[in-house]
Amino acid sequence: MGDVNKVGVMGAGMMGAEIALCFAKSGCDVVMKETTLELAQKGKDRLAGVLDNAIRKGRFQEGDKAPALERITPTDQYELFKDVDVVVEAVFEALEVKKEVFGRLNEICKPDCIMATNTSSISITLLATTVGTDRIDRFVGAHFFSPASVMKLVEIIPGLETSEETVAFMMALCRKIDKTPVRVKDVTGFAVNRLLHAMWTEAHRLAEEGVATPEDIDTACKLGLGHPIGPFALMDLTSNDLNLKVGEILFDAYGERFKPRPILRQKVYANHLGRKTGRGWYDYRK
Repeated sequence: MGDVNKVGVMGAGMMGAEIALCFAKSGCDVVMKETTLELAQKGKDRLAGVLDNAIRKGRFQEGDKAPALERITPTDQYELFKDVDVVVEAVFEALEVKKEVFGRLNEICKPDCIMATNTSSISITLLATTVGTDRIDRFVGAHFFSPASVMKLVEIIPGLETSEETVAFMMALCRKIDKTPVRVKDVTGFAVNRLLHAMWTEAHRLAEEGVATPEDIDTACKLGLGHPIGPFALMDLTSNDLNLKVGEILFDAYGERFKPRPILRQKVYANHLGRKTGRGWYDYRK
């Protein structure tokens, strides 16, 4: 990993934990923080199943499982981030939450630490204002895709004051953990989410109008468009509450074309959030 020996990951949910695993699999020691030690440990515990699935599919070796997990240290303490070379934030998609996190990291992390946010929709330039002016050039967007342990793409998004050295460093780091980075301009939603949510909004309309069921729309996208997973199954995987939150951010930025549909709001109101609650567009309770 060159000069990167220790990585900090903020957040131990599905995204944060799998980002931590990407670095651990590549030989880095990783500190993974959550609001409580119990939540951080649960995030790490889920990774055993992720690796078991990767082993079954031939993407990972059985003998490498234990070493990878051993490199991840769950914690609820910011102090463990004082010597990390890179920190990746993957907490809830809300500006105030992220600002609080980066404010604390700014106090703790060493001066040359690279700070990256996994935000899927919030301006990198805006988030960068939460760190000191002496490190704002080392702040960058690094948007991983779910499930991060499998998906190859990472959008690298420089803010207005991000240095070219930081962009080059982060793109090289992504390649070293077997990801494919693409550089994207700092606009709301970046590139992929603008495409994705435009498609999802139309998929919601098709379901609302009774044109086809979510199941048949998923089948049509897989067999007719060559997608590996249908839109409704993907929404359940990424969680409908997050999807609604991002949709609202895109609506605020671009107007009517991204306005979340009533059918999505109903799912969220009913707590049909997807796989994490057992029900979404599909029923996973069985």
